[in-house]
Amino acid sequence: MSSILDSVNQRTQMVGQNRLELLLFKLKGKQVYGINVFKVREVLQCPELTELPQRNPVVRGVAHIRGATISVIDLSLAVNGPSLGDVRDCFVVIAEYNRKVQGFLVKAVERIVNMNWNDIHPPPKGTGKSSYLTAVTDIDGDLVEIIDVEKVLAEITPNNATVSQEFVDMHKGKAPEDKVVLIADDSSVARGQIKRTVEQLGFKTKICKDGREALEYLEGVVEDGTSIDDEVLLLISDIEMPEMDGYTLTAEIRNNERLSSMWVMLHTSLSGVFNEAMVQKVGANDFIPKFNPDELAQAVQKRMDFDD
Repeated sequence: MSSILDSVNQRTQMVGQNRLELLLFKLKGKQVYGINVFKVREVLQCPELTELPQRNPVVRGVAHIRGATISVIDLSLAVNGPSLGDVRDCFVVIAEYNRKVQGFLVKAVERIVNMNWNDIHPPPKGTGKSSYLTAVTDIDGDLVEIIDVEKVLAEITPNNATVSQEFVDMHKGKAPEDKVVLIADDSSVARGQIKRTVEQLGFKTKICKDGREALEYLEGVVEDGTSIDDEVLLLISDIEMPEMDGYTLTAEIRNNERLSSMWVMLHTSLSGVFNEAMVQKVGANDFIPKFNPDELAQAVQKRMDFDD
């Protein structure tokens, strides 16, 4: 099973080309789900789990894997489905989100598919705030659902989105009243976290659900000749997004002379050296991993200091 994740170096070559690879898996039933391969460290038959007292009901236990103790989350239970049952009949997807390594229990692992972000779409309207979907796509005529893992993790271990008072005081009275901080992220949880953080600093915000929506908004701002720097203080963008990823969004901004001066910060749960290399390649001003409110506040301050 570990061979399914070989050739990582080849996969990094797709970053910046609006492409991704999805690891397809099943929970209960025939529905197929997907997770970005860049999030995944390893896939293995579920080892013996140690149950912990007073654990969250969706955490089946902890596994000791390669010298590390990793929580294993029943992904079906986490999205309000039935338990996957006997863990001996399941697989564990070891993935890294927001600087933490987690294990996700799944029933079966299918294959890896190479996709274009243009073919990954936001969930259908009407799915509601309780939905755990962040995107959907069609593969060989079958609907593949991409789970909002950040929402799953936030419900198990909520992130603190409160900015330290020193950063609040630092920005007090400095936020420009006529500019917005543009936020682009496909996760409703992540959008809310960033919005709350930025607004604690006194800034106004504008929310977009993916890179294409953000680019269309920016193009609309400058359509009549308005300077983008008079309207948008900075863009805080996720990297993984349906329709258009954050790398491609940044490249499109830099290639548009009316938008090219804008400050772009990439903010992502992805990790790895290749991210820093891609930040330089596409011309982003800053890159920080999710999610720490004080680090985000510091990054916004860096943007403010640039104008001083």
